[in-house]
Formats: sequence, C-alpha cells, structure tokens
Amino acid sequence: MKPNPRLDRRTFLQGASAVAAATTAAPMISPLSESLSAAESATTSAESLVGRLYSTLSQQQRNDVCFDWNHQDPKRGLLRTFVANNWNVTRHEIVDDFYSDEQRELITQIFESIVHPNWHERYYRQLEDDAGGFGVEQSIAIFGKPNEGKFELVLTGRHMTLRCDGNSADHVAFGGPIFYGHAPVDSEDPKHTDNVFWSQAVAANDLYKMLDGKQQQEALLRRTPREQSVAFRGKQTIPGLPVTEMSSDQKEHLQKTLGLLVEMYRESDQQEALNCLKTQGGLDACSLAFYQDSDIGNDGVWDNWRLEGPSFVWHYRGKPHVHVWVNVADDSSVKLNA
Repeated sequence: MKPNPRLDRRTFLQGASAVAAATTAAPMISPLSESLSAAESATTSAESLVGRLYSTLSQQQRNDVCFDWNHQDPKRGLLRTFVANNWNVTRHEIVDDFYSDEQRELITQIFESIVHPNWHERYYRQLEDDAGGFGVEQSIAIFGKPNEGKFELVLTGRHMTLRCDGNSADHVAFGGPIFYGHAPVDSEDPKHTDNVFWSQAVAANDLYKMLDGKQQQEALLRRTPREQSVAFRGKQTIPGLPVTEMSSDQKEHLQKTLGLLVEMYRESDQQEALNCLKTQGGLDACSLAFYQDSDIGNDGVWDNWRLEGPSFVWHYRGKPHVHVWVNVADDSSVKLNA
C-alpha cells in the first residue's frame, strides 16, 4: 500500500467565503468574494481532471472502477445515485497500488476542486481523524465516459460521499445526494470539541435562541427521524417551524446559516444548490426543526436539527457525533437511493 500522498497539502487559504442568501422565492445571493473567484479561476475544473484521470486508466482499471451511466448494482440499485454514511463504491482504496502516483495525484486534485479552498484544511483533518488520511478506506467510481456525453465521478468512504458531474445529472445539485460527517471521538462532548462541522449547528442553535416561545414550541419536535430518511416530501406539510412565520431578523440569520452549509463546496455547486432551492420557492418554502430526543449534556443546545423544503433536505445529526445528509433538487419527484 502506498503512503498517503497528500498529507502535506493542508494549506489553509484565508479569505472570506460567499454567504448565500435564499430567503424567498427569489433569493438574494450576496456577491462572491474576490478571493473565492480568484481561487476557482486559477483551479482546473474537477470535470476536466476526471477526463484526464479517465484517459490514464488501463483497461483492467476501467473494468473495475468504470460503469455505464445507468449501471444497476444488485444491492444498491442505481449505483451512481447511492448514498450512505460509510461505504465504498468500488473495492480499491485510493492509496492502493491499483492506482499509479499520477492517478492518485489526479484524484486528490479532483477532491480539492470539489471542496472550497477555505475548507481543505478542515476536510483533511476530518479524513485524518476518521480514516487515517485522504485515500485511506476511500474509493472512486466513474459513470459514463468523460468527453462522450453524461459522466460522473463518485468519491466515497467513511463520513464522505462527494460527486463531480458537470451538470450531467438532471435536476439535482451536487450531482446527487451527498454526505459529510466527523468523529474526532465516537461519542462527543456537548461542545463537540474539535469537530470541524459543529459551527453549522452552533449557527442553527443561535437562531433557535432568537425564536419566541411559541416559535420554539413549533420548531422543537420530540423525535429525530431516521437520519437516512431524506427523501423529498414535495407539497406535503413539512414538520417544524415554517420559515414564513419567522421575523425579518430571524430570516436573515437563517440565510447566514444556509451560507455556512453551502460554503464548503466549489462556487458552481453552491450556485446550483441555491438555484434548486429558488425553483422550489426559496427558504420561504422550508421549515426548520430541532429534536429534543438528542441533547448531549442536556444543555438545551439541540444536536439534531433539519432544514427542509419541498425538494431540499439538510439533515444534521449531532449525536453521538456529526452525520449530515444532503439531498437537493429542483424537482421533488427525484427519488432517493440511500
């Protein structure tokens, strides 16, 4: 097995991230920072890197990690759309000798092109804690043929499902449902010390504190739904506090929280997710829920919460450690495969 090729690539690029706004059917999106635009324009696109990687694969490698666009797995169904909290889409780890040094470097560049530069250091920290470094217990698959129609690369492992599709997958953001999580320790303390994603929950709980008593009662639900239950409800009533019942300052804070959720990903994926949300009515079509059955330390800081719209689900499970399931589309008829 090769050593981790990228533990020395943890430069944290300082600079402001774009805060995305989507509070109404026509969401206001704040201007992108100059640092973000410069970072993305200087980076080769993930899609072009997938094409380069594909061209280096031998026929034997393609037999093992490349599939038709609509490949059906006997257990997982349409394989390119599957999502889970801990799985491998193919059997070869990225660090294995199955890949050449050049190919591992390209895979790492693809990963870094999907994740916003400001988040590289934190993502590498998560990977080190959860798997022993990038590429360890992680695998990839390529569906379709780059430069010959629809294609998508899927990167999987413990606490990670990421996709790169070049808008090949119809109606969905991020190429399909994605997953992120982190467990510095298996059962975290109430403050989730060292968890790189906990700041998102802090922002959500700060909004809960802004709610009045009636709003808190409507937002706080007794039982957390199964974390993988992130299928779209469409026009059904969504449990929790409707965003339409929030005041302007509460909506503004929710807008900032949404910005923290999407800022981890490249600009094009951020914009795609916000456009999907806009199509379904923006944040005003969503509800926000917190769950009282999962409160580490009984401190009133709700570890499990969920922002959900007709075809937008961001399910945050913080107990015993962070698992986050993301399913976003512009059409609620898109089926979940989890």
